[in-house]
Amino acid sequence: MKAGLTKSKRNHFLIAIFSLICINTYAQNNSGNFGSKLRFGGAVGLSFSGDYFSGTLAPSAIYRFNPKFGLGVSLNGTYASRKDVYKSTILGGSLIGLFNPIPAIQLSAEFEQLNVNRKWEDQLAIADENYWYPALFLGAGYTITSGRVSTAIGIRYDVLYDEDKSIYANAWMPFFRIYF
Repeated sequence: MKAGLTKSKRNHFLIAIFSLICINTYAQNNSGNFGSKLRFGGAVGLSFSGDYFSGTLAPSAIYRFNPKFGLGVSLNGTYASRKDVYKSTILGGSLIGLFNPIPAIQLSAEFEQLNVNRKWEDQLAIADENYWYPALFLGAGYTITSGRVSTAIGIRYDVLYDEDKSIYANAWMPFFRIYF
């Protein structure tokens, strides 16, 4: 019980820090037309290792406070499977913060909360699981911007990764984002 309480406190602490950064970012520049700073797009994620596969589609909306800072929300749908072992369907959402220290580099922090439904199958038994899984991704990528279109490709790391409950093969995950 004590380990679960510690993990919960760590999650709350990380969410609080992320929120404070976002509030500070908003306070720095609150001028201009809301619609002109709103971008739509999303992310595609793939993770595979041997007989493991995970594919994710995550449409999102980002509000660009200024050329350096953005904050948004995303929906997430994921399918994952390991041949002859399990299949899972995952649905959830996330909050994402973007920071471009220079136009070509994008740093990101994304808190994701997922509802995981998975079915384990082996020769001895079949088991169904349904639970909520939090993830906190910190990422870095290369960005190209042309007018209102911004594309980023990079890698992110889940600092809350739990090998037994995570839907991903490991804590490292490549990403591709495009916003219009």
